Amino acid sequence: MAVVAALVRSAFLVNTVYAEASRAHGLTPQQGQLLCVLMPQPYGMSELGEMLGLARSSLTGLVDRTVRRGLVRREPDPRDGRAVRVGLTDEGDRLAHGFYDETCRRLENLPSGLNTNERDRLAALLARVVLDNKVPELFTDPHA
Repeated sequence: MAVVAALVRSAFLVNTVYAEASRAHGLTPQQGQLLCVLMPQPYGMSELGEMLGLARSSLTGLVDRTVRRGLVRREPDPRDGRAVRVGLTDEGDRLAHGFYDETCRRLENLPSGLNTNERDRLAALLARVVLDNKVPELFTDPHA
């Protein structure tokens, strides 16, 4: 299989797993992404837009819907009185960790046919592709 086809099919596979884990937790995939991004700390709207690759109006709608669910809150930005940051509520934090753990468990099973050396090599190659393309850190280990 050529690299382009492999990357596209891999992305489809990961997106499917992500969507399944989202549904299992009563989230949309976008809400799951938002919660995972916010696990380490609150972020400003412009930072979130860049990290998630969303236009301002799309991000505002996503945050509004997630606020209504009681999973995130807007808070004043201590560095800029005109700006707000978005952070997890206690319920959002609980749900984010459950979603994250479930997604990791499901993703961990995808390369189950590979031995340890092959898995390590795959991880190293994917890490290089991600770093070379300056992909934002969207799904980092909150336990690390």
